Amino acid sequence: MSFLALLGLADFASAFATRAVDPMLTLLASDLGVSVRAAALLASAFTLPYAATQLVFGPVGDAFGRVRLIRITLSCLTLSHLACAFAPNHEFLMAARILAGGWAGGIIPVSFALVGDRVPFDQRSAALGRLLLFVVLGQLGGAIVSGAIATYFGWRTVFLVAAAISALAALGSMLFLTELGQRQKLSVRATIDGYKEVFRNPVSIRLFVVSATEGAIIFGIFPFVAPLFVAKGFGNAVEAGLTMGAYSLGGVGYTFLVQRLVRLLGLGGMAATGAVIVGTCMLAAAIAPSLNVIIGLFAVMGFGFYTIHNTLQIMSTELAVTARGSGVSLYATSFFTGQAFGAVLAGQVVAIAGSVTTLFVVAGLAMYALAWPASRLAPLAARVRAEREEEAARLAEPANPA
Repeated sequence: MSFLALLGLADFASAFATRAVDPMLTLLASDLGVSVRAAALLASAFTLPYAATQLVFGPVGDAFGRVRLIRITLSCLTLSHLACAFAPNHEFLMAARILAGGWAGGIIPVSFALVGDRVPFDQRSAALGRLLLFVVLGQLGGAIVSGAIATYFGWRTVFLVAAAISALAALGSMLFLTELGQRQKLSVRATIDGYKEVFRNPVSIRLFVVSATEGAIIFGIFPFVAPLFVAKGFGNAVEAGLTMGAYSLGGVGYTFLVQRLVRLLGLGGMAATGAVIVGTCMLAAAIAPSLNVIIGLFAVMGFGFYTIHNTLQIMSTELAVTARGSGVSLYATSFFTGQAFGAVLAGQVVAIAGSVTTLFVVAGLAMYALAWPASRLAPLAARVRAEREEEAARLAEPANPA
């Protein structure tokens, strides 16, 4: 298997685990004798440690080696899934999901940093686009396939399937992925120095703010898709699920066009275009006359989201060449932090405006506003990269004899 295919399988395993619980919450609640609300905490039990461990695994990968780290996290994720499958009660399952989320956090960002190590910058957008396809397919599989498996074979089978996928990825990484970096000493001091190196780049803080804002706006509206449908008389949860599926399919479409988009628009143009597409779809969804129109809009919105999101991911791999894992981890942390606060802020907008439709209008306008700062990141990053290369070339020149 190729390098990217192996990393893609690892990313698929992580993404599948992220969404696997969502469709089978009612089955879990019934079988374990808890409320649906209590079962829903199993989703947060995965995502919160997933976000928290980003700051740990970034510097660990920088020092210990990213391939070594991926092997360990995939193996431990497999064991965590097996613990979920044989959980005797809700409390045990909750603890196992926390462990699974923590270990899964050391896969996708670490694999993206590994691509940054081994793929030249001018080819990186295509490489990361391929990995993104595996991530999106994993999310679709977790959201769609797991529901069918749980219905016909039971929810424990879903975790057994997840364990099989992560075990296969772990075995592949052990047999076919080679660690090229030298193992270094891991220390608190080295971790702090790595993060300092990231923040020396003037692009970093701007990138993190744009990423957090993007996550807050886009994922802040997702909990209000079903209420929007109810308000418009288009349906409820089932229709919202179809809409989320269309959103993911838009992401799949993006992965097949990413190379053309880079050549046509450049990274700055992609970031601005993605933001404008998302903003336009949000505004259109607020006044859409039918369910089919909204489903189509969300498919286009998914395309737009991945156009800006993948652009930011590419730039995060260049924030600090000597601490690449730390840079990608800080980026991922900012994005997940934005998601966490986005739903809260969206709820406040709905409470103040008294209308879900108004939320989509506000969110759409906010994405328009984000287009400008997002578009300026790539030119600034190119300038910083050129200055670094010039400085490295100057340092490499032999001193003139006196």
